[in-house]
Amino acid sequence: MVSSTVVALLGASGESPPGLLPARQQMAFSLGWHIVLACFGVAFPAMIYVVHRRGLTREDPVALGLAKRWATVSAILFAIGAVSGTVLSFEMGLLWPGLMGRYGDVLGLPFAFEGLSFFIEAIFLGIYLYGWGRMPPRRHLAMLIPMGVAGVVGTFCVVSVNAWMNNPTGFRIVDGEVTDVDPWRAMFNGGAFLQFAHMWVGAFMVVGFVVSGVYAAGLLRGRHNAHHRLGFTVPFVFATVAALLQPVIGHVLGMRVHDTQPAKLAAFELAPTAEGPAPLRVGGVLVDGEVRWALDIPRLGSIIARNSLTAPVPGLDSVPVGDRPPVNITHLAFQTMVGVGTLLALGVTVFWLMRWRRRDLLGHRWFLRAAVVAGPLAVLALECGWIATEVGRQPWTVWHVLRTDDAASTSTGLWWSYTGVLLVYLGMTAGAVVVLRSMTRRWRAGSETIAAPYGPGAAPVDQAQRVYDAGGR
Repeated sequence: MVSSTVVALLGASGESPPGLLPARQQMAFSLGWHIVLACFGVAFPAMIYVVHRRGLTREDPVALGLAKRWATVSAILFAIGAVSGTVLSFEMGLLWPGLMGRYGDVLGLPFAFEGLSFFIEAIFLGIYLYGWGRMPPRRHLAMLIPMGVAGVVGTFCVVSVNAWMNNPTGFRIVDGEVTDVDPWRAMFNGGAFLQFAHMWVGAFMVVGFVVSGVYAAGLLRGRHNAHHRLGFTVPFVFATVAALLQPVIGHVLGMRVHDTQPAKLAAFELAPTAEGPAPLRVGGVLVDGEVRWALDIPRLGSIIARNSLTAPVPGLDSVPVGDRPPVNITHLAFQTMVGVGTLLALGVTVFWLMRWRRRDLLGHRWFLRAAVVAGPLAVLALECGWIATEVGRQPWTVWHVLRTDDAASTSTGLWWSYTGVLLVYLGMTAGAVVVLRSMTRRWRAGSETIAAPYGPGAAPVDQAQRVYDAGGR
């Protein structure tokens, strides 16, 4: 009973290959776990750069202390992300041989650039970590630039692969064979830049709200000092800009879906039939072809999806039954993403309006509690966005080119690999929590040096300070 329900929710059927369900479950879990760490690789270097530069230009020891701590946290998250990213790279071939075996030549270029970006990011992260007190301050600060750029380039490469699955191009199929491969055209496909912009801004939302939430929790515990106020403000500024930009980018991306993937748009809008003007359906599910428990707001669906008061939104009835995505999962995930994103945008707007009116909300416990909750909410919006994107493309792995049934492995042993991945990721999560909590306790006790079993010894504090003082002036 339970297994049949899960199969129905995921859009699988009894005729699907035996590896389809475990492959989907394992990929969803691995990607959902890894994507949060990937956000830190994209956004954290920029935040570290801001506080480090502030520390140098204003001779601010609090800002320099934040830069050191955030860099150490970044290194731990990077190490764990390297493991989870490696697992994902193997999973692409093991779980989806129908995709990589046939279209590997098309997708090889962005994956190669992603690997190169990873090594560049790792190299400059290492230089930055061990450069404190050993390099001229300005040169040391500059090490964050290639580190941040490499993280952004690597993210673009991975997102471009997903965009290609939604907008396949750069090849031809002749007599069942993939020919005339143009990897550059495949990498820079029609949807790559918009999807990347959506993910890039989303990364700053996640990291900004998560990091500011950590310092909001400290302020809730009575730690009203310069360290916690600056630690909250810098990431919150990044989160604010991202939260206000994201609805605009998402709106542009959503309008494009009407032309490229009308079935996905119909699932987003919970539209069993084409309607014009179309209402916005808040909540609700599709049961036996009928919409139930939804709140309809007239015309708003056409305005949001089509930029028109009367333009119709496509319906699921125009899509063959076998080509329809799992509607309820897609719709609820999409609306959760939009709802949470709207809530976060309203929250940051209220904060800055109150600050403009010279009211400091950091002294109000209700706001600090909301700031703590904003971090998990941003992660939820990110995960729901990917669920809506991926589930909404089903039953296609590559839109109208390769069905997911044909891409999945036929192995009957994938449940064992899924169990192994669960155990590995559980161990990494527990290890990360233990290490980060241990570091936090030491920082609160006044220790800024984290002992490392390998690598150069720490430079004396007074020597490092003299180097930075000389460079700062």
